[in-house]
Amino acid sequence: MPSRLLYLVRHAEQDRPEEEADTGLSARGRRQATLLGERLRGTDFAAVHHGPARRAAETAALVAAALPGVPVHEDDRAGDHMPHDTDPAVLPEPYAAFLAGFTERERRDGPRVTAEAVARFATAPAEGDVRELVVTHNFLVAWLVRHALEAPERRWIGLNHQNAGLTVIRYTPAAPPTLIALNDVAHLPPDLRATGLPPAYRV
Repeated sequence: MPSRLLYLVRHAEQDRPEEEADTGLSARGRRQATLLGERLRGTDFAAVHHGPARRAAETAALVAAALPGVPVHEDDRAGDHMPHDTDPAVLPEPYAAFLAGFTERERRDGPRVTAEAVARFATAPAEGDVRELVVTHNFLVAWLVRHALEAPERRWIGLNHQNAGLTVIRYTPAAPPTLIALNDVAHLPPDLRATGLPPAYRV
């Protein structure tokens, strides 16, 4: 039976994340990405895909250094997009306030690009077994987890992933998607974990 193992990674820690600019990775982020590459060394990936943001591209490059011969592709579908223009009336007030910060264009274009990402990455292949790595952002990982679990569309909000956290989903034509790993950071020492999370979410 053909299958796709989709490895999803939120980019490593960004340098000066409080700034609007895409500043690339911090020193901690570079270490996170390097350790993730070591964990994935030897995995038979067909390709590594990453979004256009500098923090995603740098993460992908450091991971790919441990994967000689695996092609690396920039793909806007793996970018940082608002995945769904969720009705604020069905959300808790803090989530509704968060969504209010998106522009009309982001509300229009984000769901379209996210739907294209689902069609490209979140399906079973026609034949064979395929493993692909997508270095992306919290929103897309959350959306693909929600999609795999067939959860309500509004549940993409509140699914927060650690920097360099690993999520793996398996797709086959004969069964619903299987969530194999979620937000796994076993490759990181304690001092490099929980970055990218709100303080209240750190355990």
